[in-house]
Amino acid sequence: MTFTDLTDLASRLLGGGVVAANDEFFAAMDNLVNPAPSEFETWTYGPKGKVYDGWETRRRRSPGHDWAIVRLGAPGHIHGVVVDTAHFTGNFPPYVSLDAVALPGHPSPADLAAATWTELLPKSPVKGDARNHFALTPGPRYTHVRLNIYPDGGVARLRVHGVAEPDPALLHGLTVNLAAMELGAVVAGCSDMFYGSPGNLLLPDRARQMSEGWETARRRVPGNEWVLVRLATPGRVRLIEFDTTHFKGNAPGEASLRATSDPGLHSWWDLLPRTPVQPDTRHFFRVDAADAASHVRLDIYPDGGAARLRLWGESVVPGV
Repeated sequence: MTFTDLTDLASRLLGGGVVAANDEFFAAMDNLVNPAPSEFETWTYGPKGKVYDGWETRRRRSPGHDWAIVRLGAPGHIHGVVVDTAHFTGNFPPYVSLDAVALPGHPSPADLAAATWTELLPKSPVKGDARNHFALTPGPRYTHVRLNIYPDGGVARLRVHGVAEPDPALLHGLTVNLAAMELGAVVAGCSDMFYGSPGNLLLPDRARQMSEGWETARRRVPGNEWVLVRLATPGRVRLIEFDTTHFKGNAPGEASLRATSDPGLHSWWDLLPRTPVQPDTRHFFRVDAADAASHVRLDIYPDGGAARLRLWGESVVPGV
């Protein structure tokens, strides 16, 4: 099992959104950042033709190309993108490119149109009904990307993989969730994720159902399951929230949490000793950590699932 320390910065789960597009005649631009895979049903037709779970423009009859601007839910450093043309076979764009920009605050479409954009991906060929992967050289922190398609067509999803970087001005002096994916926390290791991804533990909002959490297979050998989390920023944890909502017959019996600031992850201390936990319950544990942590390890005994892990505390990075 390997972990890339990358997050889909554009995901709707983190607040990403498509703020503008020059055309969305056949299918809505908002579908681009839907976290679920694109679906296809042969019988779905509307007044404008086949209904696609993606973004689709009309056939272009003039020079130029079509585009859509995406606000990253978690601004950060972009390492790669996936242009997913699932189900677009005779109507996908043969070429795409990607630009990016960093703007403060909450820019309007007009502000974005007037901005100076940086090309991250030059005009490149793509295949239809395929997940087209493009590795990029990470650079500065960006807040928005612009997907260009040549000349027109449909794209099901856009995934913008990278490392989130919070705005220091929004964190300084505040108590924040140090384990928030939208601030840059990532899962750096895990013993098992048979039924559900451990990254779900770090998502914002509350899980709506069991599939939106982390769940392991049933353990048949001695030991226990665990998740390693690199915090968004080193900080002192004050409150642990361990949420087993929706996990009723498959919640762990006990849980513990250890922390470290050791770059080699060798020296650990207890944030929460091994403690009984309940099914379908939001647990809160007040702690008063004297030391700042960069990583935490959640252990569950012996196995099971959880919906969310939140670690409220203060950043100790200067200026953050």
